[in-house]
Amino acid sequence: MLTLSLDGQFDELPNEVVFCKNCVVSNQRPRTRFDENGICSACLWALKKDQVVDWDLRAKELEDLCDRHRSSGGEFDCIVPGSGGKDSAYTAHQLKVRYGMHPLCVTWAPFEYTDIGQQNLNSFVNSGFTNILGQPDGVIHRKMTRLAFELKGDAWEPFAYGQKAWAYHIANKFNVKLIFYGENGELEYGGSEKYMNAPKESPEDWERHYYKSAGVDSLIQVGLERGILSKEEADSPTMDLYRPPPPADISEKELEMHWYSYYNKWTPQENFYYVAKHTGFQTNPEGRSEGTYTKHVSLDDKADGFHFYLSYMKFGMCRASRDVQTDIRRHHITRDEGVALVNRYDGEFPNRHFKWFLEYMDVSEEYFWAVMDFYREKSNVWGKEDGEWVMKHPVR
Repeated sequence: MLTLSLDGQFDELPNEVVFCKNCVVSNQRPRTRFDENGICSACLWALKKDQVVDWDLRAKELEDLCDRHRSSGGEFDCIVPGSGGKDSAYTAHQLKVRYGMHPLCVTWAPFEYTDIGQQNLNSFVNSGFTNILGQPDGVIHRKMTRLAFELKGDAWEPFAYGQKAWAYHIANKFNVKLIFYGENGELEYGGSEKYMNAPKESPEDWERHYYKSAGVDSLIQVGLERGILSKEEADSPTMDLYRPPPPADISEKELEMHWYSYYNKWTPQENFYYVAKHTGFQTNPEGRSEGTYTKHVSLDDKADGFHFYLSYMKFGMCRASRDVQTDIRRHHITRDEGVALVNRYDGEFPNRHFKWFLEYMDVSEEYFWAVMDFYREKSNVWGKEDGEWVMKHPVR
């Protein structure tokens, strides 16, 4: 019987479920603010981007930043983390071609590549980029994934650890001060507005913003207590890769990360068109991705569908909901069209890689559904009727 969750986000969610009047996000999306008119913070930011932000000034700020860090002899002068997907490829290509930078790209490996994910990474490298692939100890990574699956309701979290920290480790090793991520996801997709007017964040905020208020060490502690992790595994240098370098190292090396989205208006659909032309990016050959209507978003990892499906269990919003929110805010579709797409595709089970997912974590199908039920019971959006789970608050 499951009894423990380390996901601290539930404590902050309102009991009454309300949907944004502009998009389809609800107030169950952690850290998302609604104003007095019922508009979510991500939609308010999208409006501000169109009407208030001085993008010419920010572009000048980026030019000045690059001028301070650009190498004169072609040495690597910035680190760009990414997968070869549309957003990271766009960021790296823009920095290289538009701003004359010399990026060293870094990839924290997916749990297991999809064929199209591997192809897109290869195409990106072959379009003129050097990339370092980080692959953590497979035994440890699987155990951390299983722990995160149960304790966080998100098996994807060990990937998030490396996604955030790996770039810092490479910057530290190569003595490259400047790190460029693509977008500030908290701001663009709904979440904390702490860095609305800032180009960068501190690793001190990762635990709350990305790790559900319980970081790597909390997961390791439970793993030790349950005998899932050995003492040797818990002390392994692999675990250090899940954490950022010590603050003293970051300060001494003057490492700083910046979001490219701070300097240039972020439009994922335009990023897709750009990299299809410049880095050989291709869409999902199997058609739309399970759970949504798009075929160019989050293609790299066989585990992606379960990351979104667990969000559906916890907050009532799955993969189509995320894509619809983005497209409404960029004026690609109307809210009515978005509601129809969510009602058609959201919550579709990612069956294509289900067998692989169970085998990867070495869990049974019974255990999988026990975890699903555990998080549905904790949510404000699910209930039972005649013994069957039903969504109490579908978007309208």
